[in-house]
Amino acid sequence: MREYLKFYIDGEWVDPVESKTLDVENPATEKVAGKIALGSAADVNKAVKAAKRAFVTWSQTSREERIEVLGRILAEYQKRFGDLATAVTEEMGAPATLAQRAQVPIGMGHLAAAAQILKDYKFEEDRGTTMIVKEPIGVCSFITPWNWPLNQIACKVAPAIATGCTMVLKPSEVAPFSGQIFAEIMHAAGVPKGVFNMIHGDGPGVGVALSSHPDVDMVSFTGSTRAGIEVARNAAPTVKRVHQELGGKSPNIVLDDDVLATSVSRGVQAMMTNSGQSCNAPTRMLVPGKRMGEAITAAKASAEQITVGDPNGNSQLGPVVSKIQWDKIQTLIKKGIDEGATLVTGGPGRPDGLDTGWFVKPTVFANVTNDMSIAREEIFGPVLSILGYDSLDQAIEIGNDTEYGLAGYVNGADIQQARKVASRLRAGQVAINGGYDSMAPFGGYKMSGNGREWGDYAFAEFLETKAVLGYAPKQAAE
Repeated sequence: MREYLKFYIDGEWVDPVESKTLDVENPATEKVAGKIALGSAADVNKAVKAAKRAFVTWSQTSREERIEVLGRILAEYQKRFGDLATAVTEEMGAPATLAQRAQVPIGMGHLAAAAQILKDYKFEEDRGTTMIVKEPIGVCSFITPWNWPLNQIACKVAPAIATGCTMVLKPSEVAPFSGQIFAEIMHAAGVPKGVFNMIHGDGPGVGVALSSHPDVDMVSFTGSTRAGIEVARNAAPTVKRVHQELGGKSPNIVLDDDVLATSVSRGVQAMMTNSGQSCNAPTRMLVPGKRMGEAITAAKASAEQITVGDPNGNSQLGPVVSKIQWDKIQTLIKKGIDEGATLVTGGPGRPDGLDTGWFVKPTVFANVTNDMSIAREEIFGPVLSILGYDSLDQAIEIGNDTEYGLAGYVNGADIQQARKVASRLRAGQVAINGGYDSMAPFGGYKMSGNGREWGDYAFAEFLETKAVLGYAPKQAAE
C-alpha cells in the first residue's frame, strides 16, 4: 500500500504542519490502495513563501537555462513512465492500455512542446521608442483534477517553468499517486529549490488557501464549473489572475450523408473513452431526425462492442473514479429513462459479472430532447445522448443551446459543409472528423472557463505585459 505522508516544499520532502491523513481507494476493487497526508493553510503558506523566494532568481534565468531544466524533467519523466502508468490505473481506474498510450504520454508531450516553443518564443517586441516586454506573472497555484491527472499537471507546469514562473501544485486527493511521482520527477531533475512545490489536500483545506493567498499571482484550476466558481470567488479579493478549464456538454453534429453509420460509430467510441470522464467528451450526438433509426442501429452496435472490466486486463473501459461519481451517473441514467428518452443499450447498475468496483454499463439514449436532464447536465460517465434535428440550422441552434462551450464536433463526408458548421459552434475547440492537434489551444467559452492551455497559447496565461516607454531615443528610432 502506498503511503505519501510528506509534502514537497522548497526542494525538500517535509512533514505537514498538522497530522491528518486520507485513505485513497482503488475504484476497481473498492479497497484502500494508499494513504496521503492532508495539507492545511499553514502548509500552503510555507509553500507559497518558498515559491515567492525562488521567483526572485528563477524569473531572471535565461531561455537556455529553462530549456535545459525542461529537458531534464522530460528525461526523468521518461524513466518513470511505467511507474506513472501503474499509478494512474490504480488511482482512477484507467485501463492499462489507455494509461500507457494516452494518460502518461500526453504529459511527456506537454513538456516536450514547452521546450520546443521556448526556443523561439518572443518575449520582447520593439514598437518605435517603446519596448513591449512579456514577463513571468509570478507565483502560480495549480489545482488539478483526477480524470486526466498527468495531462492537467503537465499542461500547467510545463509552460509555467518555460516562462519563468514558480508554483505550488495541489493534485486531486482522489487520484494523488501520479502527482506524487511527478513531484519526485521534479526533484530528480534538479529543478531549483522553491520553483516547484507540491501539497496534497482537499478543496477546503488546501484549495481555498491556494486560490485566496495574497502572495499567489495566478490560480489555474481544472474541474467542475461549480468548484471553478468558488475558486474565482476566493481569488477575487486579491485580484489575481484566474485561469479555468471547467465543464462541458459538447455537441457532435453528424451530417446527413453516406458515412452516417461510420460517423455515429466514431462518436460513440470517442464518447466512451476514459469511461466518459473527459470534460470535452462528445456527449450530445445530433443526427438527422429522419435517420434516427440508422443512428440507433450503428450506436447500439458500437457501444455493445466495448468491453468493461479489470483495468489491468484487456478491457477498453475501467471503472469510474468513485462511488460519488457512480451514484451521480446512476441518478442521471434513471432520469433519462423517467423523462422519456429511448434506452438503446446499457442502463442502470453494474455490467453483468462485475459486482465489485465502480463500473458503469456503456449507455446510449436516443430520441433525447435538449430539455432533458441527460442533455443539459454534465454526466461525466459513459452515457451518450442522441438528439434528432430537421435542418443544420436547427442542429447548430441545439448544439449551442447549453451553458457550456468547451468543445464541439462535426462528422461527415462534405468537408466544406463541416467547416461551415464548425464556424458556427460556440466552443473553444471544434474537431472535424476526429481531428487532433496537441499544439492547438484548449479552453472554453461561456461557463466552460476562460484562458487557454496547450501549445504556445498556454504561455500567454503565465505572462504579464509591460510597456517600457522611451526605451529607444527618438532620434535612434527615426
